Parts: sequence; C-alpha cells; structure tokens
Amino acid sequence: MSGMIAFLTDVQNLLSLGVGVLVFATVLTLAGSMGGGLKLEKRMQAVSERRDELKRRSRASIGAPGSGLRHTDDGFKKKIVEQLNLTKLLEDPKVVEKMAQAGYRGPKPLTTFYFFRFSLPFVFLAFAAFYLFVFNDFGLPVMSRVTAVMFAAVIGFYAPNIYLSNRISKRKTSIMQAFPDALDLLLICVEAGMSIEQAIQKVSQEIGGASIDLAEELTLLSAELSYLPDRRMAYEGLAKRTDHPGVKSVATAMTQAETYGTPLGAALRTMAKENRELRLSAAEKKAAALPAKLTVPMILFFLPVLFIVILTPAIINIQDTMAKGG
Repeated sequence: MSGMIAFLTDVQNLLSLGVGVLVFATVLTLAGSMGGGLKLEKRMQAVSERRDELKRRSRASIGAPGSGLRHTDDGFKKKIVEQLNLTKLLEDPKVVEKMAQAGYRGPKPLTTFYFFRFSLPFVFLAFAAFYLFVFNDFGLPVMSRVTAVMFAAVIGFYAPNIYLSNRISKRKTSIMQAFPDALDLLLICVEAGMSIEQAIQKVSQEIGGASIDLAEELTLLSAELSYLPDRRMAYEGLAKRTDHPGVKSVATAMTQAETYGTPLGAALRTMAKENRELRLSAAEKKAAALPAKLTVPMILFFLPVLFIVILTPAIINIQDTMAKGG
C-alpha cells in the first residue's frame, strides 16, 4: 500500500500516466476512424428503427386519436432521476433541443444527461478531496486545497454541458462539410424525375461516406416526410436538429416549394451555391486565424529549438578556441 501511495504521489509518475492516457486516446481515435463503415451501418439501423417508430405512431394515432407510441426507460438511472426529481431540480429548457442537435434522441439519453449532471460533481469532489487530503497535498495550505476541491466539483457540474456542446460542434461541422455536395446530388436526382422523398433517400445512401451524421439526418427526414401529418414539420425538424443557417434556408425553400409550387430545382441550385460559399468562407476564416494561433506554439516550441541549432555550433567553437588558447 505504501508503494502504491509513493507511486501516486510522484509527479514524474503522474506525468507518465498522463502521457500514456493521451497516447491511448490517440490510438483509440485512429481506430475509431477506421471503423466508419460499421458505425454507418449502426446509425442507419437506428434511423430505420426511428422510421418504424414513426410508422407505429401514425397507425396508433389513426386507431385511437390522441394516443401515441410510448417510450420506456427502466434503467437504474431513470429511477434515480425520478426519485430525486432531477428534471425539475436541474431543469434546462433547451436540453431536449441540444440533445437532438448532438444526435441523441429518445428519453434514455436525456435521463443519462441529468444523471451525470447530478452525480459528476460529487464524483469529482470526492476524487479531488481524497487525492489532495490523503495522497499528496503538494505543499498547499488547507484553504487552497479546499478551493481546488470545490473547483473540481464545479468542473463536474459543467462537464456534461461541455461534452454536449463539443458533440454538437463536431456534428455540425461534419454536416456542413458535406451539405453542399448533398444538395448537388439532390438537385441531380430531382431534375432526373425523382420525387423529393426518393431523392432524399438516395442522397442519404450516397453521402454516408462523406458524413455519417448528414446521412442519418437525411434518412430521418425521408422517414418523417412519409409519416408525419404535415411535411412542413419534417423540414422544420431538420432545421432545428442541425441549427445552421444554410440548412434552415434550404428547409424554408423546400417548404415554400411544397406550399406554393415554386420550382424546386432552381431553389436547390441557388442554395447549393450559397452553402458552398458558406463552406469556403468558413475555411478562409480558419486560415486567417491560423497565424495568430501559431504564435504561442512557435514561441514555446520552435524558437528555442531554432536558437539551440544556431547557437550550439558557435558555443562549441568558442569553447574549442578557448581550450586551445589556454
């Protein structure tokens, strides 16, 4: 036990563990990128289940007005959330919309979010207190350690929101990188004589290699167009789930085409051009911000190495000259 405590209190060992965790995360990320095909199949299967759910809900509404499909979530997290009434205690009016934007649907992800938002502050607080007051205090006074423990609890409270925001940002980026190409494919399908449902379904199958998230959203849009009572609701749902001005403009154009009978091909051509310009402007914005972001890494990592490479031969020559002169 004393050996374990000595190991955990050694800063060098902690740094080694941190490097090991980072290397493992890098390998896990590379391995996950190689399994995109399997991930696409799972996502498409989930969307297919969503289509079946919409179909059953539609049939239930026809047979019994006012009734719908009932979701169930009987895990222990659901019981804890209900017993402690966390949905009221930690109420967030936008959490359902954010979960949809992150790609999580149904009651189970929402229950998981509330559960971790309640439990993580206590977990972080207990871990920080146990480490700072038992294993290693780093020479800090008591009040500083108490402050660090409370800060860890605050991080635990906001960690689910940070994870959700990061997930939304990555998903939105993935969708918008492939969205102009999807509009081009959709335009080709529509001008070839396909209906809008068939065109969206075809594009969702073809665009999966470029963006799994966009393929999932288009497949879900096709299902909602088939089973929702109002097609406008399907387009508005797509705009809310993506929360991007380019997708919102396309959804508005499709709604107008459905309502007023305006030519859809011309609207799709214009929207594809606008979204391509949005993607290009986003890339230019990142490129313009790159020099400012590289300033600190260059000062910390490149310049010291450059000075070492330039000055080391001169220092060696000076030392040799002084040794010969002595």
